[in-house]
Amino acid sequence: MRLVQVLVPAGKCEAVRAVLDEEGIDYALTDETSGREYAAVATFPLPDSAVEPVLEQLRTAGLERDAFTVVVAAETVVSDRFDALVERYETEESNGDRIAREELVARAEELAPELRRFAGLTTLSAVVATAGLLLDSAAVVVGSMVIAPLVGPAMATGVGTVVDEEALFRRGVALQAGGGLLTVLSATLFAALLNLGGVVPMDTTAVLAVPEVAERLAPDVLSLAVALAAGAAGALSLAGGVSTALVGVMIAAALVPPAAVVGIGIAWGRPEAVLGSAVLVLVNFLSVNLAVLAVLRLTGYGPSGWLRDAVATRTVRRRAAALLVGVLVLSAVLVGITSAGARTAAFEDQSRAVAADALADVDDARLLEVSFAYESGLAPGQPEDLFVRRPSRMTVTVGHPTGVDPPPLAGRIAAGVDRVAERTLGVRGPTVEVRFAAVQRA
Repeated sequence: MRLVQVLVPAGKCEAVRAVLDEEGIDYALTDETSGREYAAVATFPLPDSAVEPVLEQLRTAGLERDAFTVVVAAETVVSDRFDALVERYETEESNGDRIAREELVARAEELAPELRRFAGLTTLSAVVATAGLLLDSAAVVVGSMVIAPLVGPAMATGVGTVVDEEALFRRGVALQAGGGLLTVLSATLFAALLNLGGVVPMDTTAVLAVPEVAERLAPDVLSLAVALAAGAAGALSLAGGVSTALVGVMIAAALVPPAAVVGIGIAWGRPEAVLGSAVLVLVNFLSVNLAVLAVLRLTGYGPSGWLRDAVATRTVRRRAAALLVGVLVLSAVLVGITSAGARTAAFEDQSRAVAADALADVDDARLLEVSFAYESGLAPGQPEDLFVRRPSRMTVTVGHPTGVDPPPLAGRIAAGVDRVAERTLGVRGPTVEVRFAAVQRA
């Protein structure tokens, strides 16, 4: 619920009183004694969903659009008339439980912090995310998401578009673009210091194999769903007048860690290895903004006045179409990564089956472990398989009794794995290495 205070211009007291009486609203009308052009102050409680339509009625009755109006959250209202008003707006009105347009704009402006604080928090979140990724610590990575102030700019961009506030829109876009670049730059500089200073004594292969880093090198289409859900949740929270803090963590989860992985790849001299993360950052930014824009518009927000609303509707459609095209184009990359991941998984499963079949008729031998190593880069002559990982080595560890010559398995397994690699990945099979471990049984 909200408590509204409105300065009533001279000569408009009766019109304001008539509107409030007709709506069944409890109010207090007191004299305004500052000596300005206002005659009274009207104070009245309203359900969240009633603020915007009641203010529109007051403006129709003569209240100036730029009149001094204050809307604050109220904890409790004890009044039978207020309970009836709440019930009426819940059952009869179509405004839902969304907050007023003016309050939405104010909250969006408040969420978009001033530049110095935004830059400081963004830099710190990038540093913490980079440290958490290199430490393989999910808890530290989550901490970086809590710090990141990225929910505000996304909300400002969407709100500025739907209510035709161009200055708010431009501020949101500038903060998002600057925040993304600052995150990558901060992560790159911090990771480079760790690399050059020997604080993280790992080569590129080892760094990119860290689980927290590796899982963001090849994102799939489910990452798109996360970003869309985060943006939609943020817009619903903002429109409902509830805290967006936890939703901000979810939005940061879609943006900060993959941006930090891009910085790590640059710092270790392998920018091509983090192509998937770079695409993920871009598609997540676009998806969050698309979801915010769609939800706010579907919720019913728009500028006051039919002319401004028509202009805003065209702007929303144009910007939503541009965002959608960007998401679809970049999603093709995620689909490619997902498809390549599925093909790699099929290759590994079928190769393990080949190794198991080769051991099926060997007495006292059992398969202990199968591992794979991959090369990076394109398969020669196959540019369509940009995201396919080419297997370079398959290592099979076999348990075998002591004192008995091990059977020749490498050739048999390699022949079968060659066929599997050609069928699933469209590339030549890897080098097969069979290792025998002595097994004693008592």
